[in-house]
This record gives sequence, C-alpha cells and structure tokens, in this order.
Amino acid sequence: MEEYKLELIGHLDIFVANKEDECDGETEKWQDVLIHGDPEGLKSFARLLMKIADINQDSIEMLPVGAREHIHLQPDLDISKSSVNVIVGRIDAKGTGAFYDRYVSKSK
Repeated sequence: MEEYKLELIGHLDIFVANKEDECDGETEKWQDVLIHGDPEGLKSFARLLMKIADINQDSIEMLPVGAREHIHLQPDLDISKSSVNVIVGRIDAKGTGAFYDRYVSKSK
C-alpha cells in the first residue's frame, strides 16, 4: 500500500445503519452506509479520495500485479470514535485493470 499522510481534519463519522420496513406482510431489510461530516471533514475526505483515484498503481513497486491500492480508516484514530472500520480503495487491479469478482455494475 502506498503511504499516505492522512490529513483528515474536521469531523467525519462513517457508519452502517440497518433498516427494515414491512409492507403487505413482507419484511424488507437493507443497510445504508452514512458518511457525515462538517465541511472540513467532508473536504478532507474528498481530498483523500482524489489521491487514491489519481495514483498510478503501476508505479508502486510494493503493490503486486493484480492488487488494488487502498487505505484503512480506523475509528478514533483517523475518523470518529463512533465510526466503523472503513477501507477505501481502487476497484481496478494493478497491471490488469480487472475488477474483483463480486462487482456487478449498475444498470444503465
């Protein structure tokens, strides 16, 4: 993994909300990922996303072909204590550009 100097400033909270709704006797369950922050927190998160998006994975010698650049955000260290562990990364693999198997693209 490329070394990033984490410059997350402000306040940033990332968590998963479990949701459920009943309609006509059927219960539907889903999860929402909520990313909340003050202006400074959201802008610093956006800068981190841009760094990961702009990096040339092929130039990272320690990253094996087929791997993907990513960064871990840890609660109480990088993001709020009330957040969950977060991994932000590239979907395209170094050297091949392949996406991982579980990925299903959105409908047109």
